[in-house]
Amino acid sequence: MKRPGAVFSITFVHRNSNMTKYNNARALRALTKASLQAIFKSPSAIVFSLAFPLIFILVFGLLGTGKSFSFKVAPAIGCDSNSELFVYLHTLPVLKWVTYSDTASLNKAMKEDDIVASIDIKQNAKGVTPRYKISITGPSTESGKAEQVKQIVNQVATQMDPEIQKRMDALVSTDVHITQVRDAKMIDFILPGQLGFSLLAAGVFGTAFIFFNLRQTLVLKRFFATPVKRSTIVLGEGIARLIFQIMGSVVIIGIGHYAFGFTLVNGWITFIEMLFLCGLGLMVFMGFGFIISSLAKNDSSIPPLANIITMPQFLLAGTFFPIDNFPKWLQPFCRILPLTYLNDAMRRIAFDGVNLWDIRIDLLILIAWGVLVYFVAGRIFKWE
Repeated sequence: MKRPGAVFSITFVHRNSNMTKYNNARALRALTKASLQAIFKSPSAIVFSLAFPLIFILVFGLLGTGKSFSFKVAPAIGCDSNSELFVYLHTLPVLKWVTYSDTASLNKAMKEDDIVASIDIKQNAKGVTPRYKISITGPSTESGKAEQVKQIVNQVATQMDPEIQKRMDALVSTDVHITQVRDAKMIDFILPGQLGFSLLAAGVFGTAFIFFNLRQTLVLKRFFATPVKRSTIVLGEGIARLIFQIMGSVVIIGIGHYAFGFTLVNGWITFIEMLFLCGLGLMVFMGFGFIISSLAKNDSSIPPLANIITMPQFLLAGTFFPIDNFPKWLQPFCRILPLTYLNDAMRRIAFDGVNLWDIRIDLLILIAWGVLVYFVAGRIFKWE
């Protein structure tokens, strides 16, 4: 990633020795305004905060209508996994089986369209008809695929026992139950991930470059000759970046919702809650930027250091794929990354309709990351 090209400067005039107590609130406004102007003039800030996320959203949004040539199904809780029919169905490449440990997880998978149907098989004793009782349950958005799964199961049953061809109704009873759930689109998964990555890149790269440049160009040293507090300098930069990223988040969510049907379950309430999460995530990620700006020896060393923080999270924190798709040995690492919890929280807020209290664990973990990162930053941050 390229370094931001805009650098701002502010001149403070010391009028006379008898001046009244310096107004740091006015300095904070001036710093925030100057920093915000610098961000808007920085091509890299626009590209990584808006352009890249929107490109990915456009690509995956258009791919969301693609069709699958296999059916992802799951055995119902209590399904007879020892039956001959169940074992044979597992050999079919057209059926991709996923197992869930409880009913809640299974229902959630159907609710989010992770599977097209659950299959429940009960085998009766020999001589009892029907030999199998099969129940297929699928979401309303996949009712057509559930019917196709039914045809596949019935066809397998006839192949296993020629007598079934003569007495199909007597030997096999298959019902398809359709449950009403919301349509989960690809954009519902992709947009929160891209929004999270935008916040991560802005917080890490943007903060690292700006404070390194301010220190190298002696702007911070000049600030110390004025009555401006150090906390005012940090707050000014933080507020400016927060304003810019919130504006970018509004654009990303708005385009996703109105152009591609991104789900906002509770409308404006969900929208506001997502913006709150964006603000919290950015504040946490800026802490990494402060650390990198202190560790970097020159501006060319910032990208490698920043990529150590951003790339693992970009690839492993559920930005493009659910972390359940990764090898089991890798998943524990994925689950400690702060971006994982931000992405999950935004998806649950947007699609599942939960409130901030329901995702309190995700918020507490993000806050814990923030406390840890800023503790380290406070120890090593260099002003000169």
